[in-house]
Amino acid sequence: MRRCRSPASATATHAHCCWTTCTAPIDAAVCEQLLAESHGNPLALLELPRTWNTEELAGGFGIPARQPVVSKIERSYAKRLAVLPAVTQTLVLTAAAEPLGDPLLLQRAAEVIGLDPTALGAAMDAGLLDASGRIEFVHPLVRSAAYDAATDDDRQRVHRALAEATDPEKDADRRAWHRARGTHQPDEEIASELERSAGRAEARGGMVAAAAFLDRATALTPEPVRRARRALAAAEAKQLAGAPQAASRLLVVAKDAALDEREAALAERLRGRVAFGLRRGGEAVPRLLDAARRLEVIDPALARETYLEALQAATISGRFGGEMLRRTADAARQAPPAQRPPRAIDLLLDGLATRYTVGYAASVSTLQLALRAVGDEGNSGDQHPRWPWYARRVALDLLDDETGRALATRSVQLARNRGALGVLPLALGALATMHTIEGSFDAAQGVLDESDAVDDAIGEARIGSGRLALAGLRGDESLLSRLAEAAEAEATTRGEGAVLTYTEHSRAILYNGLGRYESALPAAASASSRDELGASVRSLPELVEAATRCGHIDVAVDALERLTERTQATGTEWALGLEARSRALVSFGGETEELYLEAIDRLSGCRVAPERARAHLLYGEWLRRANRRIDARQQLRTAHDTLADIGMAAFADRARRELAATGEKVRRHRPESRDELTAQEAQIAQLARDGSSNPEIAAQLFLSPRTVEWHLRKVFGKLGISSRRELDAALPEADTAQAVASR
Repeated sequence: MRRCRSPASATATHAHCCWTTCTAPIDAAVCEQLLAESHGNPLALLELPRTWNTEELAGGFGIPARQPVVSKIERSYAKRLAVLPAVTQTLVLTAAAEPLGDPLLLQRAAEVIGLDPTALGAAMDAGLLDASGRIEFVHPLVRSAAYDAATDDDRQRVHRALAEATDPEKDADRRAWHRARGTHQPDEEIASELERSAGRAEARGGMVAAAAFLDRATALTPEPVRRARRALAAAEAKQLAGAPQAASRLLVVAKDAALDEREAALAERLRGRVAFGLRRGGEAVPRLLDAARRLEVIDPALARETYLEALQAATISGRFGGEMLRRTADAARQAPPAQRPPRAIDLLLDGLATRYTVGYAASVSTLQLALRAVGDEGNSGDQHPRWPWYARRVALDLLDDETGRALATRSVQLARNRGALGVLPLALGALATMHTIEGSFDAAQGVLDESDAVDDAIGEARIGSGRLALAGLRGDESLLSRLAEAAEAEATTRGEGAVLTYTEHSRAILYNGLGRYESALPAAASASSRDELGASVRSLPELVEAATRCGHIDVAVDALERLTERTQATGTEWALGLEARSRALVSFGGETEELYLEAIDRLSGCRVAPERARAHLLYGEWLRRANRRIDARQQLRTAHDTLADIGMAAFADRARRELAATGEKVRRHRPESRDELTAQEAQIAQLARDGSSNPEIAAQLFLSPRTVEWHLRKVFGKLGISSRRELDAALPEADTAQAVASR
């Protein structure tokens, strides 16, 4: 259970509170109040999501609505509240409507209503709250029970009183929120005030709060066209905040009013985005294409951005939407020409449109320019929360590990800072993929856990492709089978063919590791025959390995030719290393050894430790079959130790068996004590090893300093050390530490 940052490490008005185990900006005082009311009891915090979700919490401003299923705990509190005197119930309701817990604010609001604040004593005597300092409910569900039990008139009355009692200079946003909750009548003055509050909230990273402000502003706007425009802005914010259903509702409001051509096109674009966010690609693509065509005359630059979004949505369909992808790519190629100089997004659009109409090699130079331009923009500090759009997958497709890592890391940071829960899971998925490619499996696991927590908090379906890759590389056939079965069923229902390719790619790796090449062959053949960004090109080396081991040299040679077309075009060390390793498998004579040495050399110059270890393994296997046992042992030992340390158990066992065949006895790898660390303990240990203090670690991982200290004590015990100075020797994998620290 993650806790929020302490106020000292938060921004002036917001912290990152994780009571639902997702990282989203929330008012620091409200975050502290929630934790205080839980009294350190994780079960109390776990009960909260049954009543509150991220949308209703509204960044610390919102009050939960009644839920269809009310917990037994909440019902028991409602009964205890009902027997209190009427004046006490109203005071409790006032305290529930304002989660700051400020006793002076409550007193001023009580005076506005005309209540005696001392009547709150009856609630204290009943054991429902404590008013000896800050107003603290004994359980967060007392707050929701009090608010749910009240009538609308009573709620509006206390909100109006709280607005009047709130200082308009020191807390204008909270005052605006209470004013808005205190009326159901249209009021342009209040709506404008909420719109200004939304701008301030978004600027400080409170996307959920900004969406709530704009939503309420829409409801209070009397003039139809202005209401429609605010509804569009609110829908955009809701979609970014991870509330696509609420965004859909607001788009209906916008549709009811007369919009100009540009606004109508933007509304259609947003409908496409919402459909894509809800994983309805078949609906998203035509909407995005329609919006792009309508924007061509009105705003050509925006039209090009929309074509890129349509392409992104179309690629998810994969094998289920080949014709749709071709039509989308053709339309993108006919888009209005880019401005001069072209933006990064223009280069991405041109490169991808070329890739899907002309071919991979023809698109590489433009896409590499696009990646450089995207990287340059990433340093400006003023990106949209959706940045870097499609570029993360493009970097993987071009086998560019450095750019892939940089873009994934920056996009996660950006989504977190902006509170954009709607795009954060995709960014986390990209970062998890990079950790996996680098062989930092614990770091990948931690990032995927966070992604799942965010998806759960916003009510979205989880993205499962990252766990497929991990299971395949770890050689866990049972886990991969379970994950693949669920993923394939869901992907088929949703028409997401790309997921099927990721599943096949993971199976090919798994079976190559297990030495079951006859099973790896069809999986690799299918995955590599598709045109999925990232997965298909990386499936070609798997196909070469499986085909050569099965004696299908013609299949291996054909796969090598397709791989070479791509690797020669990209020219990265990762690409050329994979090519050399694959070429060695189908070569003969002295050239084979040179190719293996080239592969090891090139792969040593990039982040892909698993691929480098596999090059050592294949080289060692070749040396053993050439009866060069001593040379083979050196390569196989390196492969075995690296693969075992990374956690690639199947490949490590393959190396162990080869070593045994050379006459060298090797015990099965027994994980060292650092492998006994949980994912969170590993993150904390690695950050501490890199010099971060406990408060700094707490701020980065959204924990309390005390929790960090507790975890470090457990780490020291497991590693058999007594100080931070010893962490460097106990955790030697610098790449893993950097991977975790980048989060």
